[in-house]
Amino acid sequence: MPPHGLATIAELSAMITAGRVLLVAGHESLLKKLPAGKWIAGTATQFMTEAGTVTDTTRIFYSDLTRQAGSVKILALDSKTLPDIASGYPDNGFSIIILPGGSLVLGQFARFVQEQTEIFNAPLTGWVSVPLGGKASVFAGSRQPLTEHAAVMHVTLPPEKAARLEVINLFSPSKTAILEFDAEGFSATDCKIDGQVTNLAAYLAARNIDQKLPLLADYHGAMLNVSLAGTDATGTGLAFYKPVFKDAVYRFANPIPDYPAAFAKALKDAQSETPAFACNSNLNVLYAQLEARPTPPFQGPITNGEIAYILLNQTLVYLTIDTIEE
Repeated sequence: MPPHGLATIAELSAMITAGRVLLVAGHESLLKKLPAGKWIAGTATQFMTEAGTVTDTTRIFYSDLTRQAGSVKILALDSKTLPDIASGYPDNGFSIIILPGGSLVLGQFARFVQEQTEIFNAPLTGWVSVPLGGKASVFAGSRQPLTEHAAVMHVTLPPEKAARLEVINLFSPSKTAILEFDAEGFSATDCKIDGQVTNLAAYLAARNIDQKLPLLADYHGAMLNVSLAGTDATGTGLAFYKPVFKDAVYRFANPIPDYPAAFAKALKDAQSETPAFACNSNLNVLYAQLEARPTPPFQGPITNGEIAYILLNQTLVYLTIDTIEE
């Protein structure tokens, strides 16, 4: 079997039984049929594949890390144990985390990683699983779905190997309005815009600001996207794919005149890479018109959030395993 691709339950079960180290994504009904082993998974039905970005509810996507992995440790972390995730980092290696979309533990992760410098002591990547007609779920090496746990895999690498984590982000902050929020959360009705309390949705509509563009916040020198998810449950506010924080300063992103062309250029610039793992935002698929289009060299799940140490939105995240030259 190739290092990435779509597999049937029987094919993937054979790989797991053979001891392969796998990152897996698929419909919950399929994941619940897999045997116990060295794998973690999250619910999803859309994937970047060699043939293009596809939706598939009958097969399971996998990335096989067996060739790179020296040893692995799999954990299911809840709200009490998740803040200690960095204590399990390997001395040389990387960690993968899959968080259930819409869960309390996802909000907790988004919050505490902003303050924990030890999170950056080793590459941490992963994705947010997608709700499929109910709650999103993750799996930590068994067929038991988990809706309020993070599935974590710590991977130790041989001494001659090193993990490298990269992010493709199309956006840069504009020099227009400054936004500040009085409360933390995945939605907001009002915020301060240049110091004045304003209804955010009304502000966007009045100025014809493209809601394809995220807000950007400066977190300790890194510009992070907060993507808009549409109108919230109240009908008067906006929902976000990651929480906003009251101690951060936000700006609107600069416009991108041709989103598909900008994304295609980013892919071309990365074509020499050989990713061991990759995931892409569902918003990139939508706005860059990636349905049925290949995204070489990347294959992996389409997500509701990407992890590169912290929770990201509207990015493509990938991990490579490099050989250290003497």
